This record gives sequence, C-alpha cells and structure tokens, in this order.
Amino acid sequence: MSTEPGLRERKKAQTRQQIADVARRLFLERGFDAVTVSEIAREADVAEKTVFNYFPSKEDLFYGRLEAFEEELLAAVRDRKLGESVIGAFRDFVMKQRGVLQLEDDEVATKRLRRINRVISESPALLARERQVFDRYTDSLAGLIAKETRARDGAIEPRVAVSALIDVHRLLIGYVRERTLAGDGAGEVARGLRAQARRAFAVLEDGLGDYGVKA
Repeated sequence: MSTEPGLRERKKAQTRQQIADVARRLFLERGFDAVTVSEIAREADVAEKTVFNYFPSKEDLFYGRLEAFEEELLAAVRDRKLGESVIGAFRDFVMKQRGVLQLEDDEVATKRLRRINRVISESPALLARERQVFDRYTDSLAGLIAKETRARDGAIEPRVAVSALIDVHRLLIGYVRERTLAGDGAGEVARGLRAQARRAFAVLEDGLGDYGVKA
C-alpha cells in the first residue's frame, strides 16, 4: 500500500510531461497561435479537460517550467551564504551553466533555439505572458527581500533593487532573442550572453553591491 501514492504521482508526472512534449512539438512546428488545445489533447491521447487539469491555460503549456524556475530563483536568494548580497546570489543563479549558457556551436541546438524564439516573438499571447511572469518574479522576490531586510510597510527600497535585477534578466533574454533571430549560432549567443551579463551586473554592483548582505 505504501507504494501506491508514489505510483500515482509518477503516472501523473508522466501524463503531464507527455502533454507538455506534444504541445511543445506542435508549437514549434506550426506556431503558438495556430495550435488549439483540442489538437494537443488529441495528439497526446487525453481529454481536453485533462490538459487543463495540468495546465490552467494554453500559455502554461509553453511556459511549463516557469513556476519551478521562480522557486529556484527565490531559493537561491533566500539560501545565499552569510555575507553574500542579494545581487551576488541573483547573479550567480542567472549565470549558472544551464539553458542557453550551456549551448555550444551545434547546428541542432541553433535551430531549436531559433524556433523557440521565433514562436515567442510571433505570438502576442506569449509575449504578454512573459511580461506577466517577470512582474510576478518581481513581486515574489521583492516580498522576500522586504521580509529579510525587515523593511517597513510600503518601503520602496526592496522593489527598486529587485526591479533592477529583474530588468537585467529581462534584457538578457531579449539579447538572446535578438541575436538568435538575427542568425547567430547557439555557441555565439551563449558567449555573447555571458559577456552581456558580466557587464550588466558590474553596473549594478556599484549601487547594489552591499544591499541585502546576509548576516
């Protein structure tokens, strides 16, 4: 009996992943706006209701990992080492070797990166959701920092600091999209991204280097 919940959870995770994989494939093949949820359900061999049980909206099918990313970001800042600032923890998290930063000069990676960014850039719905996600990141991280620094109610400092950090993240994603769609290879984009990130965080260090140092 003790293994039953584990089995159920694994099956649910498999179903969720299956739906997400089918949706991503269709979106990359035809574009986000040209694909319906009913088509995704049919391809994944599940009911349309099942899709919405796992993904509240069509946009969530594309941005399925963003909630996990948010939790990882908050944990990286919350669990930073003693003596480390908010900007230091945020910078190290953003520049971690994953995603675009781990790509090399590979034709398959380049084509996939280009398709993903083209799908986003051509969909007003995805661009709008992206803005919502950044706003949510700002709210969550500002709340965390306000609590840590024991800021008074309505204090502007946590939100100013976090807005600057999130804007850097937003600009770096914009850089990747611009260079990818301009024809740069995946490895070239990754190298440029590292250089852009180093310069951006160096600017912020001047004003925020001592903010929220963990004691």
